[in-house]
Amino acid sequence: MNNTGSPNTKLARIIADDISAHGPMSVETFMNACLAHPEHGYYLTRDPLGTKGDFTTAPEISQMFGELLGLWAADMWIKLGSPGKFVLAELGPGRGTLMADAVRATARVAGFAKAAHIALVETSPVLKSAQQKNVPLATHYTNVNDLPDGPLIILANEFFDALPIRQYVKQNGQWFERAVTVASDEATPHLQFQFTTLPLPVETRHLPPAVQHASEGEIAETCPIATDIARTIATRFEQAPGAALFVDYGHAHSATGDTLQALHQHKYADVLEHPGEADLTAHVDFEALAHAMPQARTYAPITQAVFLKSLGIEVRADFLKANADKAQAHEIDAALTRLINPDQMGQLFKVMAATSIGATAPAGF
Repeated sequence: MNNTGSPNTKLARIIADDISAHGPMSVETFMNACLAHPEHGYYLTRDPLGTKGDFTTAPEISQMFGELLGLWAADMWIKLGSPGKFVLAELGPGRGTLMADAVRATARVAGFAKAAHIALVETSPVLKSAQQKNVPLATHYTNVNDLPDGPLIILANEFFDALPIRQYVKQNGQWFERAVTVASDEATPHLQFQFTTLPLPVETRHLPPAVQHASEGEIAETCPIATDIARTIATRFEQAPGAALFVDYGHAHSATGDTLQALHQHKYADVLEHPGEADLTAHVDFEALAHAMPQARTYAPITQAVFLKSLGIEVRADFLKANADKAQAHEIDAALTRLINPDQMGQLFKVMAATSIGATAPAGF
């Protein structure tokens, strides 16, 4: 394959040395190294959000997003029987902006704040520091498995898209795992990476049924870490009442396609170009998440626009504008457009819910 990138980072040399010693590196291993290397990993070394970072998430666009997700959680808490103690967790909470807005919005829901144990699942030291300032009462956890027992409500916004994926290519009627290797080109003396495939075909049971009979040359993706986390959450719901809300960009049904992408300084970049200095993401396969949660009741994903409108984001925007000056009102309108317009985040971003069996349907679904 001729996809190449010309990296110039410290992590690039570490990856190249590993490839030299052990052979081509799977896309999953490459992505994990780029994002989570203990010394040079993207998420462990910087705050990726805002104008000085590489991207902006919905909570950073408007307070309305976190407020509505907080009220969704409060409504779900009531539907679960208003347990006297429960865990309100966010996976990959960024700067803590969403949770801070959620906590503020639910302050008047009788009994909610007193019952909630605020939990933030985070690995980045840089982001943990920001979260401690924005949500000082929160407790940090490294992964979902560490969360305390008992009733659980989970919020996850743009969390699953940043988990390492595996890619497979259909060649000669069989599937081969896609990998990254060092390009050997005497005309280009500096270090380059390119895509290749591992030598042995893989069993089709690793792939969703919908993609197993793809055409020659097509690419399929899986995210084992994402399905493992979904499975863990569903198992928790067998033990105690719970609900989860997943907001991310992706597709409702499993399908072929190369969705791996890189963002560097708010622009799309070659995924092999800036190891450790660019954000790598892939579209979330919501059908695969649902299949990993047979112990829970799952609700098929709806668009972010439909979800936020059903929760009253337009009414909330009007309320905020009533107390705003002209410039502030313009900012509120711009944020609303960005969150729900089909040409921006409204259509591409999907919202999926899961609850313990027997729970009342969550708001929006």
